[in-house]
Amino acid sequence: MAASMRQVLRSLVALRCGVTAWGCSGRRLYSSGTGGGGREVEESSQRETKTKTFPKIYTKTGDKGYSSTYTGERRPKDDLVFEALGATDELSSALGLAREFCLDASLQCVSQLEKIQCMLQDIGSNIATPLSSARDSHKVRTTFSADPVQELERWIDEYTLQLPPLASFILPSGGKASASLHVARAVCRRAERVTFKLLQLEEADPNVGKYLNRTCS
Repeated sequence: MAASMRQVLRSLVALRCGVTAWGCSGRRLYSSGTGGGGREVEESSQRETKTKTFPKIYTKTGDKGYSSTYTGERRPKDDLVFEALGATDELSSALGLAREFCLDASLQCVSQLEKIQCMLQDIGSNIATPLSSARDSHKVRTTFSADPVQELERWIDEYTLQLPPLASFILPSGGKASASLHVARAVCRRAERVTFKLLQLEEADPNVGKYLNRTCS
C-alpha cells in the first residue's frame, strides 16, 4: 500500500536507514560485557556511518510550486489532487492520535482505526493517480475496490446495535478518545468534500468517495 509520494519516500528512507517506528536506530553501540569491547563497537559504527550514503528525503523538485502525480504529471501544488492528498493525510494523522487515546482507554476499536489508516494509504494512491492520465499499468496498482467500503459498513452496523436511540445532537466531547474521534470525523468531512470535486471530474475511483463518506458517518 502506498500514500502520497512523499510519504512513500519517507517510509523507504526509514527502512533503509534502520529507523524504527519511534524514530531511533535499533543498532546497539555498546556490548554488555566488560572491557573495551563497547568502545570498539561504537568506533566501528561510526566508521560505517561515514562510509554509507543515505538518501535525502527532500528533492527540491517542488521549489517552484509544482509536484508530481504517480502518473508523472507535474501539477501546481494547489491542484485538487494535492488538496485531496493533504486532506486524507491530515485525516490519517488525526486518526493516529485518536487511536493512541483509544489504546490508553482500552477501547475495542483500536485495530479498526489502524485498518482505516491503512485504507487511507490506498486511497492516497488512487488520488495520486488521476484517471485522465493513468495507464493500465498505473490503474492495476492503485484501483480502490468496494470491499473496504463493505467492511466499513459492517463495522458501522455492529456498533449501531450497541448504541441507544439518537434523540438529540451530540456535542463533541466525552473524554480524550471521544473528542479526538470527533476531530477526526470533522477532518474526514473536509477530505470527503475535496475528494468529491475529483470524483465529479472522474479523476478518482467512486469507491474512494464512498469510503470517506462511511468513515465520517
